[in-house]
Parts: sequence; C-alpha cells; structure tokens
Amino acid sequence: MKRDSRLSGVLHVLLHMAEHEGPMTSETLAKAMQTNPVVIRRVMAGLREAGYVRSEKGHGGGWTLACDLGAITLRDIYNALGHPSLLAMGNRTEAPGCLVEQAVNAALSEAFRDAEALLLARFETVTLAALSADFHARLKQRGPLPKDHPHGD
Repeated sequence: MKRDSRLSGVLHVLLHMAEHEGPMTSETLAKAMQTNPVVIRRVMAGLREAGYVRSEKGHGGGWTLACDLGAITLRDIYNALGHPSLLAMGNRTEAPGCLVEQAVNAALSEAFRDAEALLLARFETVTLAALSADFHARLKQRGPLPKDHPHGD
C-alpha cells in the first residue's frame, strides 16, 4: 500500500520557505521537492485557504508564509490538507454479517481510534518553529551545505 507523504512534503516546503527571503515560485518549490509545480499549487491552495501561506501572481510573485512558525502546529497543517488517513490498516469490511468479524472490527476500530487520537494529540504539540529549530541545530552540528546542494539555499 502506498504511503501518503503529503504532510511530510508540505512541512518540508514550509521550512524551505521559512529559510528563504521573499516569495518562492511553485517551480522553485517543485524542484526542491522533486515534483511537478501543479502538485505544489494544489497542496498550497489548501494552506492559503487556511491562512498559513499567501501567493502573489506575476513577476516577483510566488508563495510566502502568512503567519509565524510558532503559531502553526503539525495538526494545523494536517487539517489544512483535508485530514488524510493516518493509518494504512483498516477493517476488512465495514458492515460484516459474521459475528466473529463484528467482534474483530469492534476491537480493531477502538484501537485505531485510540492510535489516531494519540497521534493527533502529538501533532498539536509540535510547531513549525520547533521543526525549524531542529533543522538549525542539525545544520550547526553538520556545518553549512554547499551552494550546489539541492537544499543548500
């Protein structure tokens, strides 16, 4: 089963934007993410609607952050992405006639709800500012990246 990596990708994009002065075009962000600019525009539209980024058209335009990194949590971004599924597992059928499968579904459904609640609660405690601080600590430990490195901007 294919993983949904949109949350990871969007967080990556937002941290790049935080490190860059001025607007970043969809093309520049797509290059950093090794994807198509249309994918970037589609994902960023939800973030714009939530008020986390803004966009300007025309020469010198692009995407910029619209609020402080300390004010945005992983849960906020998850919500802006439309609440993608957190778990790859699920029940075999949603409305089984078999009593055994009903018992299995009841146990699994409760465990899945608990796991999702725990993960979402954790998402609420992590801000983009914390991710940025972690990046800067790693950068300080490693030393500056060369300019030709894809993430050396």
